[in-house]
Amino acid sequence: MDGTLRANIKPGMLVNIILKKDQRSGTLTEGVVKDLLTSAPKHHRGIKVRLEDGQIGRVQEILEEPEP
Repeated sequence: MDGTLRANIKPGMLVNIILKKDQRSGTLTEGVVKDLLTSAPKHHRGIKVRLEDGQIGRVQEILEEPEP
C-alpha cells in the first residue's frame, strides 16, 4: 500500500517509517502507528506518524493491516 496517502494509514497498522536522523542513510524503523500527524490527504515524502513507542517519522511501507 501507498504510504503517501493519508487514507491508507490507520492507527494500529504495522509500518516502516524513516526517522529524520535516518533520511541520509535510508534506515527504516518498524512500529505500530499511534497517531497521524500529517493533516494533508497526500504527502510526496510519506505521511508523518507517531509510533506507539513515541518515535516520529514518515511512512515508507505499510506492512500489515490492524486487527479488527
